[in-house]
Amino acid sequence: MDGVSLNTEPVGDEEGDYFEIEGDSVIADYVDQSGIFEGENPLPPAVGMEFESYEDVYYFYSCYAKEQGFGVRVSNTWYRKSKEKYRGKLSCSSAGFKKKSEANRPRPETRTGCPAMIKFRLMDTRRWRIIEVELDHNHLINPTSGKFYKSHKNLGVGTKRLLQLDSVEEVQKVRLFQTVVIDADHNGYLDVDEGEFGNRVDNSNQLKLNKGDALAIEDFLCQAQLTDSNFFYVLDLNEKGSLRNLFWVSSRSRAAYTYFSDVVYMDTSCLANKYQVPLVSIIGVNHHGQCVLFGCGLLAMETVESYIWLFRAWLTSVLGRPPQVIIADQHEELQIALTDVFPRASHCISLSDIMRKVPQKLRGMLEYETIEIAIFRAVYHSLKPEQFDALWEGMIQQHGLGGHKWLQELYEHRRQWVPVFMKDTFLAGVLSIVSGDVVPFFFQEYLGEHTSLKQFFEQYDQAIQSHHQLEVLADEDSKNSSLMLESRCYFEAQLCKLYTNEILEKFEREVEGMYCCFNRRKLNAEAPLMTYIVKEHVEMEGSRRDAREFEVSYNESDMEVQCNCGLFNSKGYLCRHALSVLTQNGIKEIPAQYILQRWRKDVKRNYILDYSYTTSIDTNSQIHRYDHIYRSIVQVIEEGRKSKEKYGIAVQGIKDILSKLRLGTDTSS
Repeated sequence: MDGVSLNTEPVGDEEGDYFEIEGDSVIADYVDQSGIFEGENPLPPAVGMEFESYEDVYYFYSCYAKEQGFGVRVSNTWYRKSKEKYRGKLSCSSAGFKKKSEANRPRPETRTGCPAMIKFRLMDTRRWRIIEVELDHNHLINPTSGKFYKSHKNLGVGTKRLLQLDSVEEVQKVRLFQTVVIDADHNGYLDVDEGEFGNRVDNSNQLKLNKGDALAIEDFLCQAQLTDSNFFYVLDLNEKGSLRNLFWVSSRSRAAYTYFSDVVYMDTSCLANKYQVPLVSIIGVNHHGQCVLFGCGLLAMETVESYIWLFRAWLTSVLGRPPQVIIADQHEELQIALTDVFPRASHCISLSDIMRKVPQKLRGMLEYETIEIAIFRAVYHSLKPEQFDALWEGMIQQHGLGGHKWLQELYEHRRQWVPVFMKDTFLAGVLSIVSGDVVPFFFQEYLGEHTSLKQFFEQYDQAIQSHHQLEVLADEDSKNSSLMLESRCYFEAQLCKLYTNEILEKFEREVEGMYCCFNRRKLNAEAPLMTYIVKEHVEMEGSRRDAREFEVSYNESDMEVQCNCGLFNSKGYLCRHALSVLTQNGIKEIPAQYILQRWRKDVKRNYILDYSYTTSIDTNSQIHRYDHIYRSIVQVIEEGRKSKEKYGIAVQGIKDILSKLRLGTDTSS
């Protein structure tokens, strides 16, 4: 056992239930969405916030508690054998219950077993990070009573340092930012260690910034804040106050994530290929099968801690809603971080990345070409897990590769990248079962190996607008399409009215392939479940064609059809083998459960951040009322700026609301 826990749920009277901290207490790395933390009206604690010391966590939580109107107690503090603190838990003063007293006149019970608390731990960086948060109380809290709690008696009288800036202009500029990192050692100044401001030691624990890079970052963030009211970004500073990591995401990307959050691809190719811009792109797939950006990060180092910081920043930006499936490179540190931050998601390793590495890892071997063909056959032609295992083991034995470390690792993680093991996981076409398919690089035309950070930010908006334009054009083409497919197949006619053109064209290839399927014999004819063997001539290696057998199960009563080729789960539309079985059974329309909403062209997708799925509104709280009205008005602004007509409606609507509010009489707070 590494450590022990002290202060576990104090049970004494009120005098002994508080852990008092006095003196200088500075929040060194406060990260949230509303600006500068100055001890006044702080926002709620959130998972991922970091602080310089245990005392700073207590100070921050106490400030928040005082504003909300509840007291704070130390429920747990864990110590190592060296007596060093490494973990803590702060709770509402109403947490738990007192032990029953045998006194003649015991004090009345004041606790309610309140669940509100935060947990935090000491990281390898020597900073304290909040790892769990519960904001809800099971009792009434009143901001006016916060000052009466003993845990708050010293707040505001210490030597807590505020963010110091030189001019009114600087203050106004900083307050435009939704996220500000306050650095304890530099009084709020961001030390970017840029060459144009002096010759300083190059530290690997910070972003390598050349001349003009820091100004480009600052201009980009300022401009984004001015034009995008829900733009989100987070800065991470190292122990010297230099910029180490950066994350940002636009409101459009955050809104798009609400529609396409099922599958996310973590693109770290810039780090793997040693680009000058150490970019990590978080990518999804829209209803046209196009790449859509969910967020970007710059990382100084490829460490577990850096990746964890980035993914937690992104998770905060999407209001804590993790994706269902995450696809990423094989990189060990990356995989560890993903498992840590997204424990409930399905984790997949990029198949195209692995197949791209085969020549790098194996070229030069005596029988390389034969080995490559064997890997290709095992990966793409296996229809059952045991078939893959047999083909892989045969390759290993035949070529004496039992001691090859990389191949051993691939086999150990086969359930995360081999298609035959992932047939129950929807992949939206990102992790393809077809050889040669590669996830495109989002910034393909705008970012190369030698592109500088300054150049990247100068072209960033152009890249984003280019993708937005492609989506708008595809929407219009699909909406106005009167495409009548040559085959006039019932299935095509059905999906022509529902699916976007891009997905429809891919589905058309399956319809065409349906007529290449033959010998659809029944293997099991017991109603309602029937099993068919469908043969198809497919292309093998070396342009050779071979007849392969696919197993299709069909449940007549539930209208369920499933093929062991796995195309539906991989791509999101039925394969030729399943279609041929439906046709054989006289089915003229695809069952409703196999028509996915994410591919439909008739779904209205509004890329304005919707907060309707966030926590419920407490109308008794002035803070909650303000926050909810503000967010609603932001949505009015976003809609109103789109055209003169919408602008007029928005302005008139606001005038009408103001008139009604001014006529009313407010008798409550």
